[in-house]
Amino acid sequence: MAHLDTPLSDLNAYVQFFARQPIPVLRHTQMRLDEMREMEDQLNGRALAGLVLSDPLMTLKVLLHIEAHRGARQNHDITTVERAIMMMGISPFLRTFAGMPTIEEQLGLHPKGLILALKVIGRARRASRYARDWALLRHDMDVDEITVAALLSEVAEILCWCFAPTLTQEVYDRQRTDPSLRTQATQRAVFNASAADIQLALCRHWHLPELLLTMLDEKYIQNPRVRTVQLANNLARHTAHGWDNPAIPDDLSTIETLLHISRENLLNRLAVPHEDAARLLLIAHEQNGLISPDQV
Repeated sequence: MAHLDTPLSDLNAYVQFFARQPIPVLRHTQMRLDEMREMEDQLNGRALAGLVLSDPLMTLKVLLHIEAHRGARQNHDITTVERAIMMMGISPFLRTFAGMPTIEEQLGLHPKGLILALKVIGRARRASRYARDWALLRHDMDVDEITVAALLSEVAEILCWCFAPTLTQEVYDRQRTDPSLRTQATQRAVFNASAADIQLALCRHWHLPELLLTMLDEKYIQNPRVRTVQLANNLARHTAHGWDNPAIPDDLSTIETLLHISRENLLNRLAVPHEDAARLLLIAHEQNGLISPDQV
């Protein structure tokens, strides 16, 4: 698989480049699939879907495969992993997704890039857990769709680590030197395109279901389903290094409005460590005028 060491000219060039690359998965995913082949008769679709949903790029591969092999009689989009597995069948699924390239192989010469790619994958998993819980609380029409959309929210950044680790590291380095730099602006300065731009363009190129595309597009932020995905992604980003990021109180206020729950209830659902939860609760009381700022 190729590596980019210098930026491409524009967004379309990135779409063409990434679309040509075989998408790698986590080594753990490949190993567990190998183990599952040995116990295929006892395997069920839910267990297989659980494995897929622990790996954002594996989830992407499954959706792309279903779209590429869409039958003439299939008049509706497949937007969840469990439905995709049901459509394929367990045995064909296991045969199809054998011998895949891995992220660990792709970044074998870039150990720091591998560590940071794995952190982004962890962030995507956390966003998907948040979004799933909030979708359940909102009685969303299809919680699994929300889960998949949130999991895919970091796909472009993961791909950038896999195929352009040096450039992606430069983005991180610039932001570490100047924390005031915004992520998308810095990505555009380094790559000539932001990860969000690349992601939406790639998803359209791959013909991912329109429903998932909508939930990944910030211009539809007034839609509660889109807000659920975007707020989960924001909170996962801001809590990547703990609960002291100054953006977190505003995140929590917006999430409370979406879910119609109290700060205390939300902090409990998020399993925030006790000391951080107490501090964030005090900030909420101060914002609501219940205590004076010097008590925070």
